[in-house]
Amino acid sequence: MQKRSIPSTGELLPVIGCGTYIGFDVAPGSPAYQELGGVLTPLFEAGGSVLDSSPMYGRAEQTTGELLAAAGERNKAFLATKVWTTGKQAGIAQINRSLSLLQSSTIDLLQIHNLQDWRTQLATLRDLKQRGVIRYIGITHYTSSAYDEVARVMKSEAIDFVQINYSLGEREAEKAILPIAADRGIAVIANRPFGGGSLFSGLRKQPLPPWANEIGAASWAQILLKFVLANPALTCAIPGTAKVQYMIDNVGAGMGDIPPPAFWAQPAHRIEL
Repeated sequence: MQKRSIPSTGELLPVIGCGTYIGFDVAPGSPAYQELGGVLTPLFEAGGSVLDSSPMYGRAEQTTGELLAAAGERNKAFLATKVWTTGKQAGIAQINRSLSLLQSSTIDLLQIHNLQDWRTQLATLRDLKQRGVIRYIGITHYTSSAYDEVARVMKSEAIDFVQINYSLGEREAEKAILPIAADRGIAVIANRPFGGGSLFSGLRKQPLPPWANEIGAASWAQILLKFVLANPALTCAIPGTAKVQYMIDNVGAGMGDIPPPAFWAQPAHRIEL
């Protein structure tokens, strides 16, 4: 899988990861939980590592920790989670709980979820980073209506990552967020690269375009992910899945050619949603 550097350190990060929203919020013993036992294998075998979770995602953090512990694969994962609460002590307690649920003494990337009480939580994250409990600090949001505030934080604070919604159907980040990230040296994680799944409703009815094979894309999912990764400011995309076959498909987007933005701007490569 291709890798891109995290601007603040130069560390290389695989371009396709996995989001755990909904898919990892499952009960032990259930058929869905049993299927999850193999979902990380194709990610790691392809060279991927990023697993993104949050206290907001129900049981997802705990499930992630259990899967990594059972397979002895914590060392293969770039663990990202979030703090999503108000108040200093509440934030510290939530982060400690995340460490426990993830069964890890460290978290690679801790993000302030949807900018919730971001000033208070940012001070805590900086202290944890200095102490070596976390490696990177980030902020997140999933809607373009919050981009003005996201941009202000990016311009005024020293952060390593920003995670935002970006897809073929949600391109607002191109106007401000991605240019600021490039200018400030902030890594970008794209959530909702499939538009929350909505992009597939129309595309499934269409055959793959004739140029798909030219860029090494064997599915609409791979085309959509390659579009997201086309922007050089993007570091990683985290499509959520709990299905082994979908994970195999997703990681394939990180292989081979990833055409630049100019490719997608050509009329011959325009995709009708």
